[in-house]
Amino acid sequence: MNFSEVFKQSNQLCKVSPNGKYLATCVQYRLVVRDVSTLQILQLYTCLDQISHMEWSSDSLFVLCAMYKRGLVQVWSLEQPDWHCKIDEGSIGLVSSRWSPDGRHILNTTEFHLRVTVWSLRTKAVSYIKYPKACQKGIDFSRDGCYLALAERRDCKDYISVFVCDDWHLLRHFETETQDLAGLEWSPNGCVLAVWDSCLEYKVLLYSLDGRLLSTYSAYEWSLGVKTVSWSPSSQFLAIGSYDEKVRILNHITWRKIVQFEHPATIDNTKATVYKEVERRPAVPSDELLLHNITMGSTLFNTQSKYEICELPVQIPLVKPEPDRANPKIGVSVLAFSSDSRYLATKNDNMATAVWVWDVQKMSLEAVLEQTSAVRCFQWDPQHPRLALCTGNSKLYLWSPGGCVSVQVPAEGGFQVQSLMWHCSGNSLILLGKEQLCLCYMETEQEEQ
Repeated sequence: MNFSEVFKQSNQLCKVSPNGKYLATCVQYRLVVRDVSTLQILQLYTCLDQISHMEWSSDSLFVLCAMYKRGLVQVWSLEQPDWHCKIDEGSIGLVSSRWSPDGRHILNTTEFHLRVTVWSLRTKAVSYIKYPKACQKGIDFSRDGCYLALAERRDCKDYISVFVCDDWHLLRHFETETQDLAGLEWSPNGCVLAVWDSCLEYKVLLYSLDGRLLSTYSAYEWSLGVKTVSWSPSSQFLAIGSYDEKVRILNHITWRKIVQFEHPATIDNTKATVYKEVERRPAVPSDELLLHNITMGSTLFNTQSKYEICELPVQIPLVKPEPDRANPKIGVSVLAFSSDSRYLATKNDNMATAVWVWDVQKMSLEAVLEQTSAVRCFQWDPQHPRLALCTGNSKLYLWSPGGCVSVQVPAEGGFQVQSLMWHCSGNSLILLGKEQLCLCYMETEQEEQ
């Protein structure tokens, strides 16, 4: 495993292009595009203000930079650096901007969710979609890029409009059986649209492309409900994380629950392996403590850590949520399936230091990773069943069915890993600090041989 030098970035704005060749980072009002393999700067663009959001087009030819405070969007071309496009939403403001799947249209949501504006880069034509709903996830494109599902709110009722992305004509418009729709998401195969209600009511609805209600699922009533929803890459399973600290998995044939995963404070499941991170400070010989040998921020005094396999039963540290506060820190807030749909990783908010890995095939708990600090971020390798996570310190943690490893990031100045993302090849990881980033290169099978 090798690490690159450290580069600057702002607001965690760093994205690998869809074709995997380029790395775009934002530094204040500048957009820097690098070659992923050499990390040489290919293009440097200057925006009109500090960048709030950045996104690649699907063909990796254009980069969108949104400046929400100014209501501006600037688009830059990789092939023609002199060409650029500026979209000004004016006094109506801007809260969100994104590409359409064809990479030639931009969808801007105005302040107070008054409308969605669709701008065409080809023809400069403008279309408007009224009544978009302000919610957790109110807009989603199907994976094949053919359809757009948009949550709407009008006359105190929830509706969904399905648009065809070719010419933005309305395909279906239907009312949903929700009190207060919180989000929607297409299945990866684009056949089913999952819709869920706000946390005040546990309700998940499944609609077909033509607006037919296929099924309704509700696990319980009169308590805080759904917190997060995730499809498996195979579209066979829909995982629902809720405030009762459980994950329920629905199957794609009957849309009924096939298994329920609980997050108990005491783990006594003999089939599961519990890995506990154990820290220790390295012993430093006295002659190395001479002042001229000590450099501030060096890795000399970094705490080293490793994983130990715990004997069962194991007690997981619990944080009691404050019942009088909104959005209590309780329940399953993060769900992530591995690329082969074999494993599911979860995080229960009142057990902030633990990541749970479930074997979906065996429908049982596979492993629990208990960290010394709260888990900030975790993500599956897009090619292999390998999970990377970080906890806001100078280490990177990896889990695979073979075991667990803790790796010290050797960057100078105490690089704190706040979040991470995989390269689409699975051969490298981008590690993001508060104002810096570095790349971590995995050893491939060819290199090992």
